[in-house]
Amino acid sequence: MDSVNEKPVDMALIEVQIREIVEKIKNDSSSGPRELEEIKKVIRKNVPFFMRSAFSAYLVREVLKKSDRRERRDERRNMSPKAKYEEKAREQENPEKKERVLPEDAKTIYISVGKMKHLYAKNLSLLIQNTLGISRDDIFAIRIHDKYSFVTMNEENCKKAIEALNGKEINGRVAEVTYSNK
Repeated sequence: MDSVNEKPVDMALIEVQIREIVEKIKNDSSSGPRELEEIKKVIRKNVPFFMRSAFSAYLVREVLKKSDRRERRDERRNMSPKAKYEEKAREQENPEKKERVLPEDAKTIYISVGKMKHLYAKNLSLLIQNTLGISRDDIFAIRIHDKYSFVTMNEENCKKAIEALNGKEINGRVAEVTYSNK
């Protein structure tokens, strides 16, 4: 499978669709056999003999993907706005993503720089990692708001971050870094 979100292929469905295609080929009179013969010549010319079955399998898979996307699109068109909203909310929830349990010594720091200064979680994470010499796993959570950000780490790393980043310029703004009130 190419992507994480791709669902497994239903071989029974493929078998049924291949049988349907074979029947359509046998009964095809609309464009005549000449058109299919021309396409076959192009395939023989451009696809090596030993790759033709893989080529066919690839085409079947791509057709199934397109028909699956088309069916989902048609289903969404017929949904009520509320049902569309609920489906989108379900899609955004990632059941594989487990909520991280924070250790007892976890503290949160406030940083007075946010999205309005083009600060993003990845950039802030890298800044903290490089400044403190820690890994991504040492940072428990990062929340970026418009004008400020919160970072949750263990107490020792929070102290180091406050000392290292307070008064430092981050994306053109002198950052105020303190323990969070929340």
